[in-house]
Order: sequence, then C-alpha cells, then structure tokens
Amino acid sequence: MTMSSNIAGHNNDQPVILGPPQKQGLYDPQFEHDACGVGFIVHIKGKKSHQIVTDALQILVNLDHRGACGCETNTGDGAGILMQLPHEFLRKETEKLGFKLPEFGQYGLGMLFMPKDASEREAVKAEIAKIVGEESQMLLGWRDIPTDNSSLGNTAKASEPHMMQVFIGRNPSIKDDAAFERKLYVIRKVAEQRIRYGNGAKIPGGKWFYVSSLSSRTAIYKGMLMPEQVGKYFPDLRNPDMVTALALVHSRFSTNTFPSWDRSHPYRFIAHNGEINTLRGNINWMHAAQANFVSDLFGPDIKKLLPVINTDGSDSAMFDNAVELLVMAGRELPHAMMMMIPEPWENHETMDPERRAFYEYHSCLMEPWDGPASVAFTDGFRIGACLDRNGLRPSRYYVTKDDLVIMASEAGVLPIAPDRVATKGRLQPGRMFLVDTIEGRIVADEELKKKYASAHPYRKWLDEHHVLLENLPEPNIETQPEHRKILQRQQCFGYTFEDLRFIVGPMANDGVQPLGSMGTDTPLAVLSNKPQLLYNYFKQLFAQVTNPPIDPIREEIITSTETMVGARGGLLKPTPESCALIKLEHPLLTDEQLEKLRHVNRPGFKAATLPILFKAADKAKGLEAALNGLFAAADKAIEDGATILILSDRGISREMAPIPALLAVAGLHHHLIREGTRSRCGLVLESGEPREVHHFALLIGYGASAINPYLAYDTIDDLIAEGLLVNTDHKTAVKKYIKAAIKGVVKTMAKMGISTIQSYRGAQIFEAVGLNSEVVDKYFTWTPSRIQGVGLDVIAEEAVTRHRHAFPDREVNGELEAGGQYQWRDNGEYHLFNPQTIHKLQIGCRLGSYKIFKEYSELVNNQSRNLCTLRGLLDFKWAENPIPLEEVESVDSIVKRFKTGAMSYGSISKEAHEALAIAMNRLGGKSNTGEGGEDPERFTWTNEKGDSKNSAIKQVASGRFGVTSHYLVNAKELQIKMAQGAKPGEGGELPGKKVYPWVAKTRGTTAGVGLISPPPHHDIYSIEDLAELIHDLKNANRHARISVKLVAEVGVGTVAAGVAKAHADVVLISGHDGGTGASPLSSIKHAGGPWELGLAETHQTLVLNNLRSRIYVETDGQLKTGRDVAVAALLGAEEFGFATAPLVVLGCIMMRVCHLNTCPVGVATQDPRLRERFTGDPAHVVNFMRFIAEELREIMAKLGFRTIEEMIGRTDRLNPSKAIDHWKAKGVDLTPILHQPEVGPEVGRFRQMDQDHGLEKSLDLTKILDACKPAIERGEKVKAEFPIINVNRVVGTITGSEVTKKYGATGLPEDTIQLKFNGSAGQSFGAFVPKGMTLELEGDANDYFGKGLSGGKLIVYPPKGSTFVAEDNIIIGNVALYGATGGEIYVRGMAGERFGVRNSGVSAVVEAVGDHGCEYMTGGRVVVLGKTGRNFAAGMSGGVAYVLDEAGDFASHCNMEMVGLKKLEDADEIEQVWKLIQRHQTYTQSERAAKILADWKNYVPKFVKVLPHDYGRVLAELKKAEASGLSGDEAIMAAFEANVRDVARVGGG
Repeated sequence: MTMSSNIAGHNNDQPVILGPPQKQGLYDPQFEHDACGVGFIVHIKGKKSHQIVTDALQILVNLDHRGACGCETNTGDGAGILMQLPHEFLRKETEKLGFKLPEFGQYGLGMLFMPKDASEREAVKAEIAKIVGEESQMLLGWRDIPTDNSSLGNTAKASEPHMMQVFIGRNPSIKDDAAFERKLYVIRKVAEQRIRYGNGAKIPGGKWFYVSSLSSRTAIYKGMLMPEQVGKYFPDLRNPDMVTALALVHSRFSTNTFPSWDRSHPYRFIAHNGEINTLRGNINWMHAAQANFVSDLFGPDIKKLLPVINTDGSDSAMFDNAVELLVMAGRELPHAMMMMIPEPWENHETMDPERRAFYEYHSCLMEPWDGPASVAFTDGFRIGACLDRNGLRPSRYYVTKDDLVIMASEAGVLPIAPDRVATKGRLQPGRMFLVDTIEGRIVADEELKKKYASAHPYRKWLDEHHVLLENLPEPNIETQPEHRKILQRQQCFGYTFEDLRFIVGPMANDGVQPLGSMGTDTPLAVLSNKPQLLYNYFKQLFAQVTNPPIDPIREEIITSTETMVGARGGLLKPTPESCALIKLEHPLLTDEQLEKLRHVNRPGFKAATLPILFKAADKAKGLEAALNGLFAAADKAIEDGATILILSDRGISREMAPIPALLAVAGLHHHLIREGTRSRCGLVLESGEPREVHHFALLIGYGASAINPYLAYDTIDDLIAEGLLVNTDHKTAVKKYIKAAIKGVVKTMAKMGISTIQSYRGAQIFEAVGLNSEVVDKYFTWTPSRIQGVGLDVIAEEAVTRHRHAFPDREVNGELEAGGQYQWRDNGEYHLFNPQTIHKLQIGCRLGSYKIFKEYSELVNNQSRNLCTLRGLLDFKWAENPIPLEEVESVDSIVKRFKTGAMSYGSISKEAHEALAIAMNRLGGKSNTGEGGEDPERFTWTNEKGDSKNSAIKQVASGRFGVTSHYLVNAKELQIKMAQGAKPGEGGELPGKKVYPWVAKTRGTTAGVGLISPPPHHDIYSIEDLAELIHDLKNANRHARISVKLVAEVGVGTVAAGVAKAHADVVLISGHDGGTGASPLSSIKHAGGPWELGLAETHQTLVLNNLRSRIYVETDGQLKTGRDVAVAALLGAEEFGFATAPLVVLGCIMMRVCHLNTCPVGVATQDPRLRERFTGDPAHVVNFMRFIAEELREIMAKLGFRTIEEMIGRTDRLNPSKAIDHWKAKGVDLTPILHQPEVGPEVGRFRQMDQDHGLEKSLDLTKILDACKPAIERGEKVKAEFPIINVNRVVGTITGSEVTKKYGATGLPEDTIQLKFNGSAGQSFGAFVPKGMTLELEGDANDYFGKGLSGGKLIVYPPKGSTFVAEDNIIIGNVALYGATGGEIYVRGMAGERFGVRNSGVSAVVEAVGDHGCEYMTGGRVVVLGKTGRNFAAGMSGGVAYVLDEAGDFASHCNMEMVGLKKLEDADEIEQVWKLIQRHQTYTQSERAAKILADWKNYVPKFVKVLPHDYGRVLAELKKAEASGLSGDEAIMAAFEANVRDVARVGGG
C-alpha cells in the first residue's frame, strides 16, 4: 500500500487513516485476521415483525464476549445486521423527503458509507448518478441515515463515515427480479472501481466510499461498533415500522485495533466465523479464470465486474465476492456454497454416488476455499448456514413451535421458554441447514443436496470426459538409470551424503517422514558459505491462534491427496466437457506414470515437454534468458493446444545446467496467471532436484500439479545395488518413498489447517527469507520477503557451483559432499554448537570460570568467519559516554527475567528436569514443566538448602497431560502452547517405549501405551476460543500470569496483538530453531522464522496498536550469550528463555538422538541405565544464567543503559553491520527489523499495566463463592441454586480452585458442594472442578463442558416442560471433557463433535455424540446410549468406550486404526456398565436409560466395547504380573517391559 492509499482527507488538520496503517517495518496489513460470533433469527413462514429486529440485536449482545475491543473499551471491532428490505418503513421515510418509492422489487436500496466532507460527498453522489444513468436505471433519491455516535470511542469516531441511502429505480424493460439484482451488482462494481479504487479520474474523498449493500431484497446496517452500540447508533433499527422475517447478525474479533468500518460483517450474502487458509491460491485461481469468463446472463457486462475479488477486503469479504459472482451468474445460493465449501466427499464411506459425482465434477471447475468456517448466508428469502468439512466452528440452533429458527455460535443467545422449543440441534461438519421463507419450511441437508446433485447427469459427464491416470495406456518405454551417471547427476543437483543417509534412504526403507531432534543451529541459507538449494530460502507457514492446524493422521477422513492435470472448465458456463481432466491419486509420479502423461492421446488432452536448462557458462544472464525462453515456449505450446506442460531437466550436460526447479515452476505459474492462460493447462515437473518433503510442498504450493523426482528413484536403485538398502526391491522401495513424501506433504498443509492438496496447490503458504524483491516480484509474486537478500545472480552462481562439481575441468575421484545440515561434520555446514563451543561452555559453567565462559561466548558471538544468525549481522551503537558497570542493574535482578524452555518430563530425564527447576528457583527465575505434567510431590519438596523442584511455569498444551486443578493452582505462570519452534502447527508423539511407569503416572496415562499430542486445535480453534482458554485458566488460578507461546512467522505480530486483546499477560515469540525431543526433519529445518523477525514484528505491531504496555513480551530460540539477550531486549523483549544451552551445561553433547531414547549422557532419555550417566548439577545452570547476566551488564554499561526497562525496543542503538562483504549476505537489508513506529509519548514500549480479565463479573465471584464458604472453610455440606445464561462462562472454576488450594489433590468428600443451575450455561461449564463438587444443570450448555474436570461431578438434563425427545436433541456443545482427568458426567441428550477428547479418567454417560467421539482418549470410561458420528475413537490409546449399537452399523463409524471392537461379556464389566447407566437414570431421569435398564438382558448384546489394542495388551500383562505375585509398581514395570517387547504394538516407536 502506498501512503496515500488509505488517507481520506483531513479532520481538524489531522489526516484521517481509514483501515490499518500502511505497510511499515515488519508490519504488513495483509496479515490481519478476524474471527467472531455469528447468528440469525428467521420466521419460517416469512412473517415479518419488528420483534425479529429486536431479538437479532439481543443475540448480538449475548455474543459480545466473542467479539473484542482494543486499547479503548468503547471501540469495538465491528458489528452489524442484515435484514429484508424494510419497504413500508422506507416508503414513509422517503415521503417525508418528497419522493415516492415504487412497489417492493421495483427499486434497489444502497446502504453507503460516504465522505464526511459535504463537497466531497456531492462529488461522489454525482458520480453515482452518472453510473446509474449509464446503466439505464433511474436515480430516485437520497436519504441521510440518522446516526447517534455518542456511545462510540474516539478511534471509531475519527474514521466514522457519513451514512446514506440511495434509491435506484428499475428500468421497466427489466422483466425478472434476478436481472435487476444483476444490474445493481454491475452498478456497484463500476462505482467501486471508479470511486473507491480511483480507476479513471480521481474522485476526492473516494476512499470513504463503501457499499454495505445494494439490493432490491436486503439491507445491511453495520459499522465499527460494539454489539450493544448497533441499536443505539442506528435509530432506524428501533423504529416499530422496521420489520423483517429474517435477520443475520455478526460481531467481530479482529487481531488489531485499527479503524475498519468496512470490515464489519455481514457482507452482501454471508457472515463468516472462521478463516480461509487457502486465500492466496483462491485469489490467484480466480484471477487466472476471470480473463476467460463468458456468461449468457451478463453478456458484455461481465467485463465490468473485473476484478471479481477486492483484495483490500478481509478473507470473509473476498469469500463473499466469490459467492456473489457464482450466484449472480446463475447458480442458486446453496449450490454456490456447496462449490465453495464442499463436504469431504473423497473418503466418505456412505455418500450417495450422485452427490459424490456432483462434488467431483465441480472440483474440476474450482478448488475449495478451505479453512475452519461456519458461514451463515442469505439472499433475502432463504437463510441458512453451512460448516466446513472438519466441523471446527460451533453452530447451535433452536426451532420453536411458533415457527422461529434461532441459530448462533452458542446456545442460549435468546431466552426461550422450554415448552416453546420444538427441537435443539447443531450444524454438523460439511452439512448445510436452510430455511426457505417462500416455501415456509426447513429444507434438510439431504433434500437440498439431492436437488443440486440430480440437476445434471454429472456421473455420465465424468465417465465420458474425466480420465483416471491408471486408465491411460501403458507406454512401451524403458527408462534404465545409467549407474555411472547417477553420481554425476546427484552432484549436479546438490545431493549430499546426508540426503542419502537421513532422507531418501529412510523414506524408502520405512515409508515415513524422517525424524530428528534438538532443533537447528546452522546458518540461514542466505548466510551460509555453502551453495544452497533454492528451496532452503523458503520457510513453511502454519496456523496459530486465528485458525487451527488439523491432524491428517487421526482425522484422515477429511483430507484428500487427489490432484488433476489439464485445462480447467469455464467457471460460469459449465458444460459436460468442463471435467476433461486427468485425475491422479496424488501428485508424485513414477517414471512410468510420467510417460503415460507425456504420450497421452485423447481428445482434449495434449502434452508438451519444455526443457528447463541454461548455459552454465553464461551464469545469471544465461539463467534469465532461459527463463524468458521457457515462458515464450509455454505461451506457444498453449496456443498450439497443449493442456499439459512437462518441465524437464533430464537433458543436463557439461554445457547445460538445470534451472532450479522451483524457480521454473513458480516463474511459469505466475507468468501464465499474468497472461490469463493459467487455467488452460496443468504444470508437471520432471526433475532430478526435488527429493524431500519440503521440496514437494513448495513445488505444489507454487502451482505444480504433479512431480516426477526421477533422480530420487535412481538414487534408491543405486542404494539397493550398493547394498545400502537391504531386504527390498525397486518397486517396494519407491512405493514407500512416495508414501513417506505424500504423508509429509499432507502434514505440511495440515499445519496450515488445509485438508486437500487441490486447495494447497498454488496457495503459496510460505515466506521467503533472503531473496530480494526483484526475484520475488517476478517469479514468486505475492510471497512475503522482508529482509531482501540474494538475486538471480547468486541463484545462478549456486546452480553453477553444483554443476561444476558434477562436471569438473579435469576428472577427479567423485564423491558426494558430507552435508552436515543434520549433525555436525568436519568440513560440513557450520554449527553454532560444535565440539569447541560445547567444551568451553561446559568447562566454564562447571568450574564457575567467567573467563572460560567469555571464551565460549566470543566463539559464538564472533560471526565474522561464519555468519549464522540475523542478530550476528547487527552491531551495537555504543554510547559516547558509557556508564560505570556498578551503576547497571544487578545480576540478581536481571536473572529474574530468565526462564528455561518447555521441555517435558518424558522427553528429558527426571534428573535433568529437576536440576533445571532447582536452578531457576535458586535464581528467582522460572523453569517450565513442558507438556508432560509434573509430579505433585515436587510442589512441596524442599531440602536443607531451601531448594524447590516446583516449576514456576506450568504448560497447558494440546495433550493436556496431567493438567489438573492441583497442577494449575501450583503455578506462577500458566503457559498455553500454541506452537513449538521445532514443529509449529504439529502435535507430538511419545512412543510407547518411552512411556515408563513414572512418566505415565505424571501424565495420568497407562505405562507402555504411546501418547499422541494432537495439533493445537481443540479449544484454540480461533482467536475467540483462545480468549476463552485464557479466561478459563485465569479462573483456575487467579494469581498466575497467563502466557501464550507463539512461533515466529510472517504475520505473527498481528496474531500477538490478538493475543493481547484476548487478555494474555505474556506473549512468547519462539524462533524456528528451538530444540525438541522428536520432530520431522522437514519441520526442524523449514518451518517458522528467526525470532529476530518475529520479535521485532510483534513489538512494532503492539506499539502501533497501543497494546504493548499491557503485555510482557518474551523470546527464546537458541539464545546462547549475553549479546543475544542484549539484541533481544533492544528489539522489544523483556523476558528471555533458554533451553538447548542449559541442557548442554547439564551435559548434553548434541548427539541429536533424543527421539531414539539412547542419549549417552542421561539428559534426554528415560532408560534407567543411561540416566545413571547424568553428571549435571543445578549449580552449573546457576553459573550459566549469572554469566549471561554479567555479559549483558557489560554491554548495557557500554550502551549507557542502567536498567533493562530503559533498553526495551531501543532499536536506534543497533546498526546493520557494515562489515558484510559476504557473497550472499551483502544483499540482506535489516532496516525493517529496526523500524520504530511513529506514535505519541503516551504509547508505552514495555509492559506497564495489568490486563482486565473481568473476573469480578463472574458468577463465581458475585454469588457462588460466598455460598460455598462453609464448605471451603469448614468442610460443611452446601446446597445452592442459581439461574444461568450463556454469558456466564467457566462457572464453578474459581470456587473449585479455592477447594483445591485448601484440600490439595484429594478435594472434598463426594457431594459436599451441590450446586444447581437453571438455563443455558456459557462455555467451559464446570472446567477443572475438583472432587467434592457436584454441578447440576437443568437446561443446556455450550462448548468445553467439563474441560479438564478434576474429580467433580456434572449432571445435565433438559428443562422440565420440554417436549422434545432428549436423546435426539443437542444439549451440550463441542469438545466436552477435553483433557479431563477424573470425575463423572451424566448427559441426558446429545453431545456435539469431539466428545471425550483426551479424556484420561472420567466416567461418562451420554445419549448420542457427534463426529470424532473419544478422540485421543487415554483413560476413563464412556458409555454412549445411542448414535455416534464418524471417526469414533481416532487416536484412542487408552480407556474403554461402550456404545449401544442398535442399528448394527457402528463399525463403519469407528476409526479402527488403534482399537478393536468386542462384545460385552465379562460379568463384572456388565455390572459396572449397568451401575453407570443406573446412576445416569437416577441423576437425570433419563427415559432412554429407564428403557434400557427395564430390558437389560436384551440390550447387553447390543453394546459394543471399544478397546484400544495397546491398552488391552497392557491390562492383560498387568493381570499376568499380578497373578505371578507382583503388586503395585513392580507389576506395572513388569507389564511395561513385556509390552515394549511386543512386536504387534501400534502406538508408534
């Protein structure tokens, strides 16, 4: 954005900024996110009333906590309402103004944002009048919309537009309503182009102009408002004449606080809660398609609509642009939604073939807009909603007996008497819900989709035109690799010894992605002395906070690897031939499959092979000329009818070097988008260069449909021939290699929350680090690259260097280079931790010698010979007058800002974990539990020195292992792990053989059973869900700081601003290089960015938003010296984390075998024999931290700073290094890192004020706690009753935390505290409630019911007076019992998605559950007395479920990967299940339970017992051990050892 682009005139001589500030420093407005609460209310029969408007505004207010406000409490992020055009109201109002409106449908109403200045407004009005005339319609008149801005904050007022209505009369020659809507659409698009975007003459004040709606059917009132301000701001909405039969409302939670009136929803057709992850690709593909648009309905007008997508809108606004085009061009709204958000049809076991054909056909026209989304949509007569394929957004609805439907992100948003409710439901994954007010009924998903699926013979069209690769004829061409050439080719494409040993070999042998550990400490590609492949200049992006990553292994049913090659059909004019594409099962081709494509001989298909080679002798000039030649050749091939372009580098020779494959693919992809021909062909790559997951992900992400990595296959053959790969053959090894690669690509896209390769293709979900903007703008258009770097000259130089190695001037004994990326090797890549630095650090800290420590830090800090990090390129600007060292803040004070990293007990040994805790407690710093829980004995342990082993920071990660109320109340800081530097966007896995009995006990799981941490998505789907978890944890321990751990990537600053608005007390920005116990090598090396970029961007964005003063900013990631800490402070951090270095101090020698449990020094292992070798001592870590502080003090003195606070964010004291004459690094520009936003002196630059968590408003503090005092203080029994509504969240948790504080893990005797609630409970009802508390709810509840339940009892049943059948109606929301460790719950009714996820100890009875029930469960018992959704028991490694399977089809709903299905036969077990059902009946009066108990004998055989294989085996071994006379821990250890030896284990490793 240029500076002028969003300044809209002046206000009291101050320029008014509309929307976010322009791009500056590391802040870029394109990375803004928003999420929200959405709802609608409709009268099914179409009866209009003013009550619907009033109710809709009430819904909005009750979703208030899902929206947000920034540094001003009276400025919201945006809210609004869409309704039917209020004809009667408008008729009366316009009569007062002196003009008369025609009948409903004969005019269009425009709701406009206009300039404040009257003369500018007249200019805009004149232009609109001109456009209306050009389009042959009549301008009837204008109306100023009355507004009252008295309740608005100053930020909103400063950019408040003038609100107006325009009335446009329909030309009588337009016969149908849809044609008039199309004409209004054209008028709006032309007006936007001319007025807002200034195409043509510049109209003063045009930047203010925005059209909320222009329609003959609907009207939208919206603005930068808080929910309760909407009705106050627009007096129209309070007028009794304002009537409608439907209303759609939305409240926004943005990650920033910048004025954005136009980013409020609803948009013209939709309101959206979620995030589109594939946006960049969706825009690219639409851009490519629009050049070829043909539409009978629009005729020549179609050209006036371009560009279809306004890229200055939010993701939701762009989604709306695309939906609008599809609808206006002739598709019905539900049909358009089925194209944009298809359900997961690819792997659906029971989908109707006709419907599958519909989806398959449409997948040839457009790719899904993928991401978590609940989208409500309306055309003014029909209103509905649909949910993404993964069901990652809550949507609940009530249908009343008097024909109302109320749907919203939560239940209970409107008070409805129980006897009025006909049904209560939820939106299901991939499903659609529609109310048609013309037909006066609810249209079911099945019927709706059947209508569209049967509209055309899609199956017939596919059979005739859609080609499967396996059905193409076999070519008779043998490609025999020539063995002597393989080595030469490997050298030419930069293969190293490590590629064979760590990448290609293991993938071909094991069929899985290779793992590594301990992070990375090698230089960034742009700083490396060695030539690097172009892929290494890119970092993978991943989802954090604003949308969830997904689990492609356990939730495989929603992922798809299919891809298509060929020309795409016309989007607006579909024909039978539109699906003429060749379908591949996945994007990796064997040599034989590639030849099939090359020789394709069918009508509509033609392949052309284009060489991607350049003259090595001509270097950069030759490379550029070859690229231009490639583009010209492609244009010609397309002109000649080619639909498949194969880019090939097979022709390398002494003269010709290969163009880097990524450069060729991305460059051609963008060239064809610019030419408007991209949708006319598919790109296939035949290259010797790509070989690992990151390479394939990049090639697909930049547009490749299919890849043939021929040299990888030749290499596998060579390894077999050389005897380095044994017991396998070519076919098996290649199959395994491809399987490993595809799994890795799916995991890479799942990190971003994308579930189909089709959506991932061209989505460009990467950031370039170290490429200059010339290269990026031309060949990798729209890819962020923030610090510049190398150009085509260096890329060519690196390619030529590799080529020279393969074709030397004189023959030498050729062999591959060592590599040294993954482990330190002599002559290999440089590592910061090498034998020399490790030795100096260990000796210095063991002897307590500051002198030797300084020798170590000099080796690390002095990067003159080996550049390694961005901080190494920054020099200090020393003070002219340094201050004496003794005036600088003391070591004792500085070390309190230090923390050790989150390393779980389980990944590192007990000895190492406790040594870190003792050391940090001695210093007054903080150690971190990591995600594996903590032994409660450590909370109170001490010795004669007064030491403590209690970790001050307790981590709450996606696995929730050991997260009990007791754990939470013993923390000073609670850290939510959103992402981890070594594997952002992924969960972890602790293999069964590392789950020793003592680890299992701490984690509340079973010894010997593998543990899966899901990717972080269950209660952190979005920014508003993270806000809820922060609130939950603050309730669970009011005295702890709440911290959120993020990983550096482009856009992390806006995410951090959202985290600050969600009321976190601390935000941690981790670098990409952090250590780990186990992670895919591709993630360790290629995901996330350097902390210097992430930290600087975060600090800059928080300052811009005036949020910096309310949150602590911390950083970590290979911090090794006092100099590192000084740079971090100057870039904006006030707290600092260390993980790898303290482990080295404790003895780690960087063997990088943590994931193998073979650590030779007893640091990262659970093996008792190896742990005996541990030689570390807390005193060594104390020395290290004090030395770091001492070195920092010396730097502070020379810089002239007395305290750390003075130096935070003082980037003016840093200079980009002058001394760079490095052949690559000389192009790097670090000035964006040093940018200081221009803000006033009132804006703080470090943390100065407390967050307002709003706890004093909670039900616990206003009512419950007082009522429970006798129980807490004296253990007396207490009974109390309270009304409850959806805004009462986390009820019972504060009270529970007080119980735990006083009584510890044992809690109180059962039913000591009995609380009864009536109504709709807010989110997280009963979270972390301990033993002794019983919460009974008559009504219903929202998401996260019983989250982290720690021994308490929860009971829920429908209100007395309800007439619906309980088990068929939804009563609690999604993700109930997440991470619960103990207690009981009884649910009379149906639960939503992911019931019992990560349950490790609760006994539960429920009457039906949605998809993914009992996911990742590790313990406890769940009884389901009815239906389950799909994918039950995915990742379930422990505990037991009993499902009543009356239909006999449960097996098809169950994920059988880790569990077996058995009958209920054991007498003891039958009795236990009976008792649970009986208690359920007693507590909830369940009719379902009563019926089952009355006929118990006949029901027992209908129960299916779901038992995890590993868990069953451990229980059997335990029985054996006990039978042989062992007991307690001995029996558990014997069972563990027997299980680890068993080859049939499925729980990994």
